[in-house]
Parts: sequence; structure tokens; C-alpha cells
Amino acid sequence: MRTVVIGIVGTVIDSGSAEDRWQKWRPTIGICQQEELLIDRIELLHEARDIGLAGQVAADIGIVSPETEVRMHLLELDDPWDFDHVFTRLLDFSQNYSFRPEDERYLLHITTGTHVEQICLFLLAESRHIPGQLLQTSPPPRNTIGAGRYRIIDLDLSRYDALATRFHRQQREARSFLKSGIETRNVRFNELIEKIETVSIASTAPLLITGPTGAGKSQLARKIYELKRQRGQLPGDMVEVNCATLRGDQAMSALFGHVKGSFTGATGPRPGLLKSAHGGLLFLDEIGELGLDEQAMLLRAIEQKRFLPVGSDKEVESDFQLIGGTNCDLKDCVEQKRFREDLLARINLWTFCLPGLRDRREDIEPNLDYELERLTASQGRKITLNKEARQRFLAFAESPAATWNANFRDLNAAVIRMATLAPSGRITVNEVEAEIERLQDAWSHSRASRRSPASALPQLNFLSSDEQWDAIDPFDQFQLAHVLEVCQSSRSLSDAGRKLFAVSRLDKKIPNDADRLRKYLARFNLTWKDVGE
Repeated sequence: MRTVVIGIVGTVIDSGSAEDRWQKWRPTIGICQQEELLIDRIELLHEARDIGLAGQVAADIGIVSPETEVRMHLLELDDPWDFDHVFTRLLDFSQNYSFRPEDERYLLHITTGTHVEQICLFLLAESRHIPGQLLQTSPPPRNTIGAGRYRIIDLDLSRYDALATRFHRQQREARSFLKSGIETRNVRFNELIEKIETVSIASTAPLLITGPTGAGKSQLARKIYELKRQRGQLPGDMVEVNCATLRGDQAMSALFGHVKGSFTGATGPRPGLLKSAHGGLLFLDEIGELGLDEQAMLLRAIEQKRFLPVGSDKEVESDFQLIGGTNCDLKDCVEQKRFREDLLARINLWTFCLPGLRDRREDIEPNLDYELERLTASQGRKITLNKEARQRFLAFAESPAATWNANFRDLNAAVIRMATLAPSGRITVNEVEAEIERLQDAWSHSRASRRSPASALPQLNFLSSDEQWDAIDPFDQFQLAHVLEVCQSSRSLSDAGRKLFAVSRLDKKIPNDADRLRKYLARFNLTWKDVGE
């Protein structure tokens, strides 16, 4: 079988003047001087600027190894340090090359070229785009002249299995850590956690975690921070704030800080939460509740790592990773002019939607065990369910009758109440039955409260669906109820549009009230036929 080397000419280490080039080690020449390695052909890649050097190397190979054929290939690189560009060019070469692995053995020389080029060759070998082994060369001992040493690395060798096994074990441990050690069974949730683990370790870009209230967004954000801190990626602290609590003038000060005397009551300077998160992680829960001014400042802080505290003309630096959390659809908020489109574009590079507990009913049992273990640790006494109590609780919890409106907060509260009332910490069927009754009563009142805006419109069948109604924000529920009421009392789509957009239509040269109303209704899968007289 013939041996073929694929390599990139070394701009510096393969060069040399006419007088001294034989007095120095040149890796590409040294390959052909190895007594135990017969090279039949070298595929020599070079940039346009190195065509003369490549020709000299080919000529010198002809001197030291006349039996070795040298084929030169122009590698057109705009920037040899641009990873994506280099990988694309080397991939093109591999796809256009006629490999014959049944007749030839291929060695990829990874000693020459830029570090980026060496990495790309490694990746192409690992992915089998180039069906070969790695060839690594090194210079001879100091103060000697010779071919140097070489080593052939086979990426398929079984002795590398231990490294792969350790890597996969670390992945499994990281994913289990993100799930608080809970052996979850929901396939989609487990796949989601795998993606989050991969992105969390590989990226420092903002993350956006969406999902209903109580789905575990805050807990997941803390686990991501702890995982990245374990890997040495975030030396700073985690700063967490619920944006729904930031109101009025104090919002700017809380986030970005202020200088002394910047406003009434500012008796001293305040660093602000963004500054406190320097080198760490900033978790903005309910990020959709931020005011538009704060959103503009936050966007600049994310992009430039700099911002102005309130009342200051001197910028402050803070380099942090951002995780945003929300239970609303930020795209809808953008349409309603309540959230900046440019900020959303910046923070939703990685968006992960956590499902509610009702969508993960197979995970209720392992989460029940987790809550019992956590309560046992906090109370210092063993909290358990007897067999009958466990079966009764799970039969209810996993059934459609359990709506889990507050998700894991409901489950946590249920376990605490049962454990508190249980004699000696052993929960019986009596405590379970009482808790089921209490949950059903609470959820029944919650549904009645959420449906109140639609009570005047019982003929709309879609409002009788709990899932469809629960999917609409309370703000939108009241607004939609008013829109539907106007539609019912209007002669046509245009007539209803004129009433609903009576003010804003005056600012438009050609108001199209009917089209605006049609698009609004479409957001809720409704048409004029569904709601008009």
C-alpha cells in the first residue's frame, strides 16, 4: 500500500537560504528523510504568497527522496487565522480529492501551517472527511542536524476510548447536575437539558429561558451558573433580580447604579446590579417587565460591556453573561411596542422553553421523591409516604384532573403541607386525600377567576377550553374580551376597526382599520366570522 502525506508548507520553519537551509530542521523535508517511513507522494498545500517556497521544498524533496512524488496545490486563503474560512477551504480540498483508501494510506502532517490550519486538519481527520491518520514531527536533539522525529496518531485506536469515556461521563454528570440529580423521564425535557448543557459550556452569549410560572427557570439559571463556575468560566458572582419588582425611577438606579446627588435621596453612590455581576452571571427574571428606557441601556451594556450610571458622565465597565427569563411571548410584546425588537434579537440567540409540569406528567414521581428528600434534609427528620398514600397521590397527580397551575411550586407546597400534617413524618392516605381536595378547590377558583373577562361572551367555544384560555396572558385576556365585545356590537370588520383604533388611525395617511383588526384577531386564531354578528 502506498503512503501519501497531506500537509501545508511551513512559511517559516520550511524556509531557508541557499547557504543554511541544509543546516536547519525543516519538517516537510524531514518527513522524507525518515529511514523507517517511505513516502510515495506528498500533497503539498500552499498559499499564493508561498509558491516560491513550495517550489523550493519540492525540489529539495527530490534531492533527499527522489522516489517521492510532490504535487502542489494552491490554497486560496484570505485570512489563515479565520477558522470558518480556513475550514471551508480545507473541506473543499478534501471533497475534491480522489481518495483511494483501499490502495493508499494517508497521513495528515499537523506540524506546519497556522494553529488554525492544524486544528482544521485534525477535525477533518476526526470526522473522516479525510480518511487518514495524523502525522506529527519534531526537531532532532539540540545541536544536532537530522530528520528529526515523527509520530503517527490513529484517532481510531482503542487506547483513546478511555478519554472518550471520561468525556461522556462528565457530560452525563453535568446534565444530571442541571436537573438537580432528578432522574427525569420526559424525552423532550431530557433532550432540552442536553442542548442547554452543550450551549452553557461552549458559549458566553446571552440565554433566554421561557416557560410558565413555576416551571423552574430560576433554579435552572442558578444551576447553569454553578456548572460554569465549576468549569472555571465565571469567576464572579450570580446576581438575580425579578424585573417585575423594578418600577419607576428606581429601576435605572437598581440596574445601572447612580452617583451621589444624582437625584433626591441619592446620599451616596450605588454600584448597581450590572456592576455587581462583573465577571459573573446576571439573571433577569421576567425580563419582559423591564421599561423601554432600561431595555435600551441593557442592550448597550450587553453589546459594549459599558454603561452610564444615573447622573454620571463617566462610563462603567462590566463583563457578565446574561440569562433572561420570561413567561410571556416576547415577540408579542415587540408587536405591542412593550419590548424592543433589537434587544430581543440580541438575547434570543439561544432560547430554551421549559415545559410546565402538566406537560411532564411522567416526571412527577421522580420530582416527588426529590421534594421528599429535600424536605427531609431541611427538617432533619425522615419524610415518607406509605405505599397506599403514594399510589393515591400519583394516581391523582398524573391524571388530567391535576392541572398544576403553578407547576413545581404547587408540587412543593403540596409536599410541605402533607408532611407538616403527617404524624411522625409518615404521610398517609388521609393527608393525601385532604391535599387533593385542597388543590382541586384552589385550581377551581383559579379557573373561575381567569375566565371572568369572557363571562359576557359564552357563545365563543374557544374560551371554554382551559388550555387555550390559560395560554393567554391576563393582560391580553381583558384586552381581547373588550375587542370581542366591540366586534359583537359592530356592523362590519371596518366599523369595529374604526371604533377600536379611533385615535391611532388619525396619524395614518391611509388608515387600514380592517386589516389591523384582522391581524389582531389572527393572533388568537380568530376571524371576523368567528366574532362578528
